[in-house]
Amino acid sequence: MGLSKLQIESVEQVLRSSLRQEFQKYKPEPSSMPFHLRLLGKDRMALFSFIHSLNTNFGTSIFEPIALELAKTNFKKADRQIKVGELISEKAEIEIQKIMDNLTAANVKPDKLKEIELIRAVCQDGKMRKVKPTKVDICIEDHSDELFLFDLKTAKPNKGGFKEFKRTLLEWVAVKLAANPNLKINTLIAIPYNPYEPKPYSRWTIAGMLDLKCELKVAEEFWDFLGGDGAYKNLLDCFERVGIELRPEIDQYFAKYLN
Repeated sequence: MGLSKLQIESVEQVLRSSLRQEFQKYKPEPSSMPFHLRLLGKDRMALFSFIHSLNTNFGTSIFEPIALELAKTNFKKADRQIKVGELISEKAEIEIQKIMDNLTAANVKPDKLKEIELIRAVCQDGKMRKVKPTKVDICIEDHSDELFLFDLKTAKPNKGGFKEFKRTLLEWVAVKLAANPNLKINTLIAIPYNPYEPKPYSRWTIAGMLDLKCELKVAEEFWDFLGGDGAYKNLLDCFERVGIELRPEIDQYFAKYLN
């Protein structure tokens, strides 16, 4: 199955455009590193700085537009960087705090389907409070009107981050259900690649906070969900082809730092 010829062409065009835009707006850090500079040279230091800069916003400049490109072909609707809403019920907030407290104390194991139903039961109870939840990186609606809201994260999130990730996922549920209590909804963390490959993804106490089956998609699981079986492998091939194609441009760009 995998990606169609048209999808591959679209993905590669997104890659070319994104990388060229990064070159246009890139400005080397003004910090002085005299030992590194003399050992490695200006061009390699400039490349090092560029890679660091690219890593910082790889998600928004490359992964998000590519994810959108894949999803819009296979799903009813797809969008990125959207607001989920601004109202949440007081009872839902209380329920979310209970869930978080129980998970933190390890009194229960994460069970996203159960957690969603607990929030659904109180999603319009009590006062409605105005909130400003984190934006959804990728929002997908399938042909049965089921929603999938993704929060894209770096391959190695900070140890304390998963607790806040979990709260964000639960808040998205509460805000969306406040507007439509009957909504079929999934909220997930997406990690674009597995830095531990070929070993399974492992990051501290992630299993104690996230429901690994319902709240996490890593690498192949994420990209194949968006683009169909084989999409992940096709993507890696796209990156390799574009890298080879643009290598002369990249070399020429950094050659100016030789002098």
